[in-house]
Amino acid sequence: MSGLLTNTLSIIGKSIQSRPGYVLAASQVDLVRNISKHWNPKFKKERKAKVIKVDLPDSRNEDEITEDERRSMMKKRGLYPPRPWMETGFVLACTGAIFEAYVPPEGDGKFSPVTATGMKQNVLAIGKKTTSMMAIRKIKSYVDDFNAKDFADEARDIYIKAHKALAEKDFENLRDYVTEKVYSEMKHNISNKQIRWTFIESLEPARIVRARNTSISSKDNPYGQLTVRFHTKQTLAIYDRFGRLMHGSEFVAKDVLEYIVFERHLSNEYGKWRIHGKIIPSWQAPKEPTAVTGVKPAVIEEVQKTSQDSKLETPAIAASDAKSQETPATI
Repeated sequence: MSGLLTNTLSIIGKSIQSRPGYVLAASQVDLVRNISKHWNPKFKKERKAKVIKVDLPDSRNEDEITEDERRSMMKKRGLYPPRPWMETGFVLACTGAIFEAYVPPEGDGKFSPVTATGMKQNVLAIGKKTTSMMAIRKIKSYVDDFNAKDFADEARDIYIKAHKALAEKDFENLRDYVTEKVYSEMKHNISNKQIRWTFIESLEPARIVRARNTSISSKDNPYGQLTVRFHTKQTLAIYDRFGRLMHGSEFVAKDVLEYIVFERHLSNEYGKWRIHGKIIPSWQAPKEPTAVTGVKPAVIEEVQKTSQDSKLETPAIAASDAKSQETPATI
């Protein structure tokens, strides 16, 4: 037995002496095969990122989960508890309506101030100026550089810029001249339409006919509204989506009498006057409705008939095509 062991060891020793490269290669392969870690330690974070811990969902029903467990689960995920009521969003930059709207005198703009009717209108207007003067005094307490006479020119510039932006569909600049309440209304009214509007001149200087202020949610959050009377000459033409004239004309100028309400968030240091609405008097004659484009009934009937005829002809054409495919062509 000892002789066999010595013979084996001698054979192994001779093979190592004669071929040392094979034995070294085999030992290296075995060493690399048994190593369980990456040889370069700088990729430790990358190897760690391969493993992702996943939170498995709870297989239980909602009735089986207690309130404490649900609360702890929501805290773990960073969720707020659900509320039983639905909150509606509101905008603090403007109010939602015109408070104490101005009622224009009947026939305004038609009577001269020299006539008896015109003098009566002026006397009634003077009697209602007390509340407006108090409101203007309140506005001056928040806006130091406010002047009622200078504001008429400022309101005229805002009026022109807002209508130019509306005609050009420049909605980004339109936000600077109208409030959020009027912005949605203006944008909706010009959908699928093209507007050509020009301001020619002012027939009468713009003037403030009413001033009001109110507070929302607290006394430290006031809003001011000024109603300005505009008597101007303008041109307006409205085209539909096909380029056909719906209303007005680009060449015929008309006299326009309007009562525009301007609003400002007084407690906001960076607030500015913007168009908030338009007052339409009840005694004003209704305007002509715009012509809405559409498809004539006769054209609809013709389209329906042609569609029915095409449905009847298609089976016969398909049958003839099938027969032509079945019979080979002969020369």
